[in-house]
Amino acid sequence: MNSKNLLFILSVVLFISCNQKPESIPAMPLTPAIEVDNSFKFSTWITANKNKSDADYTTEFKRYKEGGIDELLINTGTDPKELERFVAIAANEGLKVHAWMWATNRPGDTVAMQHPEWYMVSRDGKSCFDTRPYVEYYQWLCPTRTESRNHILGLVEMMAKVEGIESVHLDYIRFPDIFLPIGLLPKYNLKQDTEMAAYDFCYCEVCISEFKKIHHKNPLESENTAIDMEWKNFRLNAIRNLVNDAYVIVQKHNKKLTAAVFPYPEMADHMVRQRWDKWNIDEVYPMIYHGFYNEEIDWIGYATKQGVTDVKSENIGLNTGVYLPPFTSAEELKEAIFYAKDNGAKGVAFFDGPELTDAYLKAIKETKESFK
Repeated sequence: MNSKNLLFILSVVLFISCNQKPESIPAMPLTPAIEVDNSFKFSTWITANKNKSDADYTTEFKRYKEGGIDELLINTGTDPKELERFVAIAANEGLKVHAWMWATNRPGDTVAMQHPEWYMVSRDGKSCFDTRPYVEYYQWLCPTRTESRNHILGLVEMMAKVEGIESVHLDYIRFPDIFLPIGLLPKYNLKQDTEMAAYDFCYCEVCISEFKKIHHKNPLESENTAIDMEWKNFRLNAIRNLVNDAYVIVQKHNKKLTAAVFPYPEMADHMVRQRWDKWNIDEVYPMIYHGFYNEEIDWIGYATKQGVTDVKSENIGLNTGVYLPPFTSAEELKEAIFYAKDNGAKGVAFFDGPELTDAYLKAIKETKESFK
């Protein structure tokens, strides 16, 4: 037998042996294993009550967890000790905690109240220190003035130092509403067709001085501040810069930065001088409160998609915030959750915890299980 024939026979033997399955190794199943989607998270905002005991909160948090809630956004009034208390209780129930804090709107802040000059001033010359737009708890600090912004950033750092939190969660990180949601206007007996001087901020001496350094003009002398893009952009950047500085601080403490924001960037820009698609931030929780805007439930999907699209290239996660009172049934709440998920949200947050009825928690749990 020549060498060529021998090589041919050997190759045939090897081919046959390599293509035989040993009896001890079972064939792979035709149906792939089902993967569980645990990435979509359910959260709720809650406000702390120092008079409630640890046992009371254990019961409350257990109820949330059993109802499908994964994370709590807790407002402790920037009290780090209270935050530590909640982190421990929540951890025992398998819940994550975010430190929810009010940023530029600081009603009753005992430190800030000692410095009347820190507060925003309206175009008609009224200070939020003693003249509050819309409601008494609107008491806004200037994001441009060094002292007031450092005070806010100091609170961010104090929260970021608390062990066990997921993020410092900024709320009211904006200017007062130049335009209210349309559904709220009747409550205040207002018609807002233009930018009204009483609700247009901030015209304090520092904002005007810093703006003049850049643009060599005084916004108070503008013929129409509503179309003065440099002035508008100055204020958008003041908030952006505050957020970006907060981001550096939380990163230093190995925490994330998140924020509750208006429904989508263009809308937030128009209503409250807030352009959150241009921020350094990890995640946003747009408050897509359809009832405030006289919209139907499917608007939650529309606004979610707008926001998701605007931040996609920035790698910012988006969690759809929903306001519970307008819902009339658990089925409507399920609809809202699906509208959020189907349009790219990575989670849904509910405002607020006490409004989560047994029926709502049951709906959340059922919806969560349907994602498996």
